[in-house]
Amino acid sequence: MKKLIFLACTTLIAVMLTPMKAEGQNIQLHYDMGRDVLTSTVEMFRPDDGGSTYFFVDMDYNPKVTGAYFEISRELCFWKESKVDWMSVHLEYNGGLNTAAGSFNNAWLGGLTYSGHSADWSKTWSLSAMYKAIPGTVDTFGECQMHNFQITGVWNLDFFNHWLSFNGFFDFWREMRPWQGTEFIFISEPQLWVNMNRIKGWEKVNVSLGTEVELSANFVGKGFHAMPTIAAKWTF
Repeated sequence: MKKLIFLACTTLIAVMLTPMKAEGQNIQLHYDMGRDVLTSTVEMFRPDDGGSTYFFVDMDYNPKVTGAYFEISRELCFWKESKVDWMSVHLEYNGGLNTAAGSFNNAWLGGLTYSGHSADWSKTWSLSAMYKAIPGTVDTFGECQMHNFQITGVWNLDFFNHWLSFNGFFDFWREMRPWQGTEFIFISEPQLWVNMNRIKGWEKVNVSLGTEVELSANFVGKGFHAMPTIAAKWTF
């Protein structure tokens, strides 16, 4: 366990599910103290004239790869100079697998996103309301229940002259899970980072050290769960 904690604190791998003013790529490694596993994430956010593209890939290790999860989304906004530039059309795909459950059901999402930011971009946020199609989902009677919804919120807040960053997301959605007798799921992953490039002489060392707490209801199992991590990230 000590070796895993050391790796989690020294390997530069990251996740940051937040909108950004400019292009952003990062990688991160988390040591999950609840499950005694490592999770790496590779993430990219890139804006353009027609909106923005975002994706991330999660992989779990114990010690070999035991699971993988992928999300990619596109915000469409061709009206950036209009009075409704705060609104965009959101398109998204989710999917993955693990050694215990096999492949997850694919999920296809579409809806609208409200986005905002402070004048200096030190604080950003967004809220999306989406239709969520999950083909292959059935209820306890074997009836197809692919038509669902999801609400997603994302935030990034910088404090103390960018020394600290508080960011994360929450998802709340409907998905029939007859094996655990639930249909509504919530997950949030707030993160707190100390940005080491604020140290004098370290301006080009884009390392952040911090923690994440995965808060969920009916996600990893029925009921509420909280799983903290120790983490490090490198931002490109």
